[in-house]
Amino acid sequence: MNTTTGNGAPTLTIPARYNGPDGSGNGGYTAGLLAARLTSVGGPAVQVTLRVPPPLDHPLTVEGDPGGPLTLTDPDAPEGSRLVAEAAVTELPDTPAVPGGPVSLPEAEEAQGRYPGLAAHPFPRCYSCGPERAEGEGLRLFAGSVRPGSGPDGAGNTVACAWTPHPVLDEGAGTVGLAQVWAALDCPGGWSSDVSGRPAVLGRITVRVDHAPRVGEPHVVMGHLAAVDGRKIHTGSAVHDSQGRLLARAHATWIALKG
Repeated sequence: MNTTTGNGAPTLTIPARYNGPDGSGNGGYTAGLLAARLTSVGGPAVQVTLRVPPPLDHPLTVEGDPGGPLTLTDPDAPEGSRLVAEAAVTELPDTPAVPGGPVSLPEAEEAQGRYPGLAAHPFPRCYSCGPERAEGEGLRLFAGSVRPGSGPDGAGNTVACAWTPHPVLDEGAGTVGLAQVWAALDCPGGWSSDVSGRPAVLGRITVRVDHAPRVGEPHVVMGHLAAVDGRKIHTGSAVHDSQGRLLARAHATWIALKG
């Protein structure tokens, strides 16, 4: 939701239903809301860095030039923790987000039975991947392994799931809005790592959306574990239509939680 402050500065509010961990905003959705100030479907890639857990149902101030970079701040937070996120137009790496290309829709549907979050989930009400969210109340992206990794810490693991966008995501043209696509690219990347055993949150994500997914049509969403460097987990993710056409892709860095 977009509004302005009393002095005319634009604000952005993350509704409570778009949570990741309980009490804070879903990283992909939050980043997508901010990125929408700089790009659109078919536009340039945008990189968003999340600095603190995004607060819910609370107006956040957007500052910066129309072409970016932008900052998202919480004016009511204590000094030193007001910066919530930063966004800037950028370019995606030439390397594919998910090596090996897309799996078929039946393969993605079959992989959902291997989704680790069905047995143990650190954030079971996450908007993107929480199994406790009902149909239409969350994206319910349950990505299971399709190409097991063999590198250190499971690097190389690729996951997939099927996604048929619910009618509630229709923004009026029969397609999914930009922030929802960013949310769809978020958690499948994270689940390419052992999120159940090592909970992590999104730290940085770079996304380009070339085509908007269509509501009511099946898609394949994939994630890939590129590397693990200490607490930093580097992933890629992508959305394809049922014919294998690439619609959107992302490269992200996750931060494993301490303890």
